[in-house]
Amino acid sequence: MNSRFLLLMVVVALLGAGLVLWLRPAAPPPPAAQAPPPATTEVAPAPAAVPAEGPRAAAPRQFLILAASWQPAFCETAPGKPECRTLGAGRHDASHFALHGLWPRDDYCGVSATDREDDEAGLWSSLPPVELGTALRAALEQAMPGTRSQLERHEWIKHGTCFGTDAEIYYAASVALLDALNRSAVRDLFAARIGREVTSEEVRDAFDVAFGAGAGDSVKLACAEDGARRIVTEITLGLYGVVDASPDLGMLLRTANPTSPGCRRGIVDPVGAQ
Repeated sequence: MNSRFLLLMVVVALLGAGLVLWLRPAAPPPPAAQAPPPATTEVAPAPAAVPAEGPRAAAPRQFLILAASWQPAFCETAPGKPECRTLGAGRHDASHFALHGLWPRDDYCGVSATDREDDEAGLWSSLPPVELGTALRAALEQAMPGTRSQLERHEWIKHGTCFGTDAEIYYAASVALLDALNRSAVRDLFAARIGREVTSEEVRDAFDVAFGAGAGDSVKLACAEDGARRIVTEITLGLYGVVDASPDLGMLLRTANPTSPGCRRGIVDPVGAQ
């Protein structure tokens, strides 16, 4: 091989290597360093808003019985009760009706088994206290002498829990109903007849006078035998409608279903053992 040919081959090889290097793609630039994510401050979720206390639930339209005792007669049958041991002629319930209870159709609504057992066993002091405002508590203690025996606990557990409201509204309505009864011609009739007999017809007529025609049709008398005497121990009033803290007793009586008169006649008992 002559020197001229060998030189030519070297030149060709050098040109081919340069062409290959020219055609090879350039190496990619090194990746740019990624900036770290911005620091975040963890924020606790906001607490759920607590709604402001709304108005108390109103009682539904319903059938009820208002039971009003004539306390001197009741105490003839239960003289050992605390409220009876202190009953004297000057006390309010010596000449006014006393609140026994306000009764919806159902009993023991949402009441624990323990409370129901205690109530049915007469262990009223074991029942939860009824929380009431100061003014209402004072009014209830006058209207319901049985609070001295924790009657209000029994009445709330058995009946009030089915009224549809809290105890404050239940007892405010109960006291208002009794107050309307005691400011009426019905109470005047009983006060005028203390020591003498009254008939169911006279009582119903007094309701009609006080609360409108037909109001007396839903009223019943209860009596008890006391030796040779028959004494009126209680009257029950059938009511129908919405009962709130300012109830219309006349309307509630007139819209209720009529009932039997119960005891036909009995003595309005005076204070003290007869």
